[in-house]
Amino acid sequence: MNSKMIPEKAYSNPEFLSSPEARTLRILSEYLEPLSRLDRLKVNNTVLFLGSARALPEDKDSMLTKYYWEAEELAYLLARWAIPLKPKGKNFVICTGAGPGLMEAANRGALRAGGKTIGMNIALPNEQAPNAYISPELSFIFHYFFMRKFWLISRARAVLAFPGGYGTLDEFFETITLIQTGKIAREEVIVILYGEDYWRKVLDFEAMTKFGTIAPEDARLFTFFSDPHKTFAFLKKRLVKFVGAPFL
Repeated sequence: MNSKMIPEKAYSNPEFLSSPEARTLRILSEYLEPLSRLDRLKVNNTVLFLGSARALPEDKDSMLTKYYWEAEELAYLLARWAIPLKPKGKNFVICTGAGPGLMEAANRGALRAGGKTIGMNIALPNEQAPNAYISPELSFIFHYFFMRKFWLISRARAVLAFPGGYGTLDEFFETITLIQTGKIAREEVIVILYGEDYWRKVLDFEAMTKFGTIAPEDARLFTFFSDPHKTFAFLKKRLVKFVGAPFL
């Protein structure tokens, strides 16, 4: 009996979809699937928390432990305030890179307030599991770092960088560069370096200004804070104008 092999549809062919030739499709899917899900779940905008994955909640010997609990408290205050905001949809949803440490703390605080919380994970050789405080329907995983970074910042109305290492620095400087170059309007995103003592020691913006590598106004693209309640008061006054404002 003669039977012809039925060809496989290209979009159902895993070998093709994993091939170098289909890279464009994979990149596009990492743009379209989060777009579709965020729109369907009516996430209007977010507050992005950055920070070290090495901060632990109960490590008395670590200088990072206090930042864990301050991130948890700040995320709690923001989420509790944002939940009842109108119009319909979710405003200032707490978003993180989905990992442990300060990312976990922010997701944890938002969940304590009863809010939805976003985690945008990245597939790595040593797999990073999403923390337990992310809303399952808002848990994402990306293959491409640049697509993950796009979605981390895409709907953010505030970016809070807590003490962190290379990853935090990378995400902070990319955000600042996008604002400095006008790719993101300065008035559209609030940037905070949380933990002034840490950041003043790690980054010397005054030296950069003196050497002429940045302009004086570039050192004013962000604000330093070190107290969750003062940070919340500052953000609340400035975020309210974004309720219901569309992204361009």
